[in-house]
Amino acid sequence: MRPGQIIVLATPVFLLLIALEFAVGRVRAKRGTGQDTYRLADAVNSIGLGMLSQISAVLTGLLRIGIYTAVYSAVALFPQEAARDFWSAWYGWLLALVFYDLCYYWLHRMGHESAVLWAAHVVHHQSQHYNLSTALRQTSSGALLGWVFYLPMAVAGVPPLVFGVVALVDLLYQFWVHTEQVGKLGWFDRWFCSPSNHRVHHAVNDRYLDRNYGGILIVWDRLFGTFREEDERCVYGTRGELRSWDPLWANAEVYCGLARDSWHARSWADKLRVWFKPPGWRPADVAERFPKTMFDISKVTRYEPEVGRGVQWFAGLQFVVLLGLVAVFLWFSDTVPLPQAAVWLAALTAGLWAVGGVLQGRLTVTEVLLMEASALATASAALGLEGLHHVCKPLALGIAIFLVARRAMVRGGVTAFDGMLLAGLVASLAGDVLLMGSARLFVPGLVCFLLAHLAYIALFRIGVGLFPRRGVLAVTLLIGAGMYAFLWQGGLPVALRVPVGVYVVVIACMAAQAIGRAAVLRRRDPAAPWVAVGACFFMLSDSLLATNRFVMPLPLASLWVLGTYYAAQILIVRHARQAA
Repeated sequence: MRPGQIIVLATPVFLLLIALEFAVGRVRAKRGTGQDTYRLADAVNSIGLGMLSQISAVLTGLLRIGIYTAVYSAVALFPQEAARDFWSAWYGWLLALVFYDLCYYWLHRMGHESAVLWAAHVVHHQSQHYNLSTALRQTSSGALLGWVFYLPMAVAGVPPLVFGVVALVDLLYQFWVHTEQVGKLGWFDRWFCSPSNHRVHHAVNDRYLDRNYGGILIVWDRLFGTFREEDERCVYGTRGELRSWDPLWANAEVYCGLARDSWHARSWADKLRVWFKPPGWRPADVAERFPKTMFDISKVTRYEPEVGRGVQWFAGLQFVVLLGLVAVFLWFSDTVPLPQAAVWLAALTAGLWAVGGVLQGRLTVTEVLLMEASALATASAALGLEGLHHVCKPLALGIAIFLVARRAMVRGGVTAFDGMLLAGLVASLAGDVLLMGSARLFVPGLVCFLLAHLAYIALFRIGVGLFPRRGVLAVTLLIGAGMYAFLWQGGLPVALRVPVGVYVVVIACMAAQAIGRAAVLRRRDPAAPWVAVGACFFMLSDSLLATNRFVMPLPLASLWVLGTYYAAQILIVRHARQAA
């Protein structure tokens, strides 16, 4: 049985134990003998990060296992047959588990002592609650460097199969220790990682910081001087609080902070040190120019943005559907070609991001439906699911039209600005439908998108005039001319040279108008730059479409063409507002 399938089979057990812990916490909270440690948004965020970790591991896991297998095959100290016999015996399996746990201790410890490793591990610590859902909160980037710490096992001749199994055992063991519902366990706490010991590890209290790294055995901490017993109330989370339900930002937060500090550091040595010094270390010149507030545990507040009960139910149902889709993907992941796996990863990631957005109040329910329909339209095209694609592609723009119309009515009626935005969307919808048809409908579809871009030019002209930055217009036209020359040389049919040329000019003008508008309105309308980004995505999408159609087939063309197309439409729909 493959690792992905084991995780799928274990998931109902995880969810059952989470439900049991939730019920126990509720009962104890009512009796005054304990507390309820669950909040819906936090649990969804934690489990969602675990889902994202598992689906991304289908791609990144090849790195860890591939490198391990290569080292095992090339530099193992013992003959493979003799080593295989030893490690496959019962005592070999047990020793391999202990060996793995020792390697894990040092990976875990260095994950708290080196900033670049902390950037991956921080995901597991971001929750301000401590419960079984926190155990599932895992990084999606840990495999990039974590494999280094397990190479001693490869050198010692531990077969890849044995390594993979003991790694899974070590990981699964750690699930149950993430709970506040189990107290101290006497002698067990002295030898093994237990709920009490691991609560200390997750706490940000001064006396608990960077302690108790053991995965199964806590004796490593006792041997290497990092053990601390639980003797005061734990406060959970990180000292650089995440304060977001965005799973992508959860994974990228610390990397971005390190990149900023590295960029701003004046010394080249400091630019490098930032990544390898302990978390929190900053070059003196950077700390002086960009100071940060010192952590004060007395001022820690839990991040719990308020959303309505209906939104919570919606997010919960969306999450259940995503959980089912992730389970299906993981079950078949080892037989799915890598390009298709990348499509699944992109679509499921978009869904998880959208659920986080609605729970955070950044997205409305309609915006989530728009993003999900767009993701499904893109994925179904890339995977060749024509029936689903023919439903989701027009559905996505239909939802966008509904969103804009409803927003206009709430504000009191459809203005000229709203009318132009709706005209652009309706023309785009017509173009979508026509381009799903036969090849003879390509030119009519092109005309519809030409009308859509003309509507967007008129839209972006309101309040700023036509082409307020002529230099930008010159640049976009030059880029368009270069693209047209590329298509001409690549075999653009003679009959299409004029209509495609006109289209290139119009879309270049649309991008220039949007960028000029952003330049004029950047102080009055902070969202205007996002509209300009959307216009640039339109240019990119059309360039990819034309290249794939007239010059050469692109790998996963539908993913890139439709992905950038829907990114453009969503950015324009969400951020286009008439300036005051």
